[in-house]
Amino acid sequence: MIYIDNFLNKSDKIDLVSDLFLLAFLISFISIFVFFIKPSLLNKWFKLNFSRKKVLAVFGGLSLITFILFGITAPDVEPVTEDYYQNTKTLEESQQPTQNTIESEVEEEKTFLVVRVIDGDTIEIEGGEKVRYIGINTPESKDPRKEVECYAKEAESKNRDLVEGKKVVLEKDISETDRYGRLLRYVYLDGVMINELLVREGYAQASSYPPDVKYQDRFNEAEKQARAEQKGLWGEVCNPSPSPTLVPTVIPRPTAVPTQSTPIKTTEPVLVVPQVNNSYTCDCKKTCPQMSSCEEAYYQLNVCGCSVRDGDDDGVPCETICPGG
Repeated sequence: MIYIDNFLNKSDKIDLVSDLFLLAFLISFISIFVFFIKPSLLNKWFKLNFSRKKVLAVFGGLSLITFILFGITAPDVEPVTEDYYQNTKTLEESQQPTQNTIESEVEEEKTFLVVRVIDGDTIEIEGGEKVRYIGINTPESKDPRKEVECYAKEAESKNRDLVEGKKVVLEKDISETDRYGRLLRYVYLDGVMINELLVREGYAQASSYPPDVKYQDRFNEAEKQARAEQKGLWGEVCNPSPSPTLVPTVIPRPTAVPTQSTPIKTTEPVLVVPQVNNSYTCDCKKTCPQMSSCEEAYYQLNVCGCSVRDGDDDGVPCETICPGG
């Protein structure tokens, strides 16, 4: 008991005694029903020969006594007052950020001045750092190993109109930089994501580079809409309709009726050359793969006299693009 007293204060001791009386009450109360139904269990377990009336008297009395003792020893419960609710409300309010705090966090959101637009999907911000837009790709215009791709200048110009000389907000995904040391970011201007806008208007296509795929579904949907509306690089500018290829028509000559003095003449094909216009320029150095069409090949042969394009002298130039030779 001395050992227990060292670890239990007065309040804990009262709670322990109250719990014991509650346990005794429950046991006594349950025993009334058990032993009233089967009094023989008392004789079997405890060697007590009780009648049902005695079971009610003994265990009923124990239940009453233990219940009273439990009520006496139970700790006092303070009633919930208005002050309690007021204190709780004050605590909750103190844990929630105020409207002023939220506004100040938005105001303190860091912005960066765009000092130069490099191309359609890359910018340079103050301090000299370059930023590559995440999740999109515009036509190439700066790679010395490649020709300037269709709609590259338009994409660069649009990007310049949107952000150059303006302050933007940058959002990081997973990666910090790409292999060229450029920051990988989502770029916002006045709450509008520039990455998504360029895709939606047809200046860029969605391009996934895991693990930076936070908004990839949005970019894919934006590209789908741009394609459906044939905007920008999805329109006629970069996807012209193919022009029909002129094919020379072969008309057979009628066979002459053979006589004794007239030898039999076989049918010889007559080659009908398509009409050509004068919009082409004579250039006998131009090879067949450089011809824009079969019509131009005939122009170089028949109008310009470039017989080198008809190696077998059958009247059909550049037989790789002009059938009939």
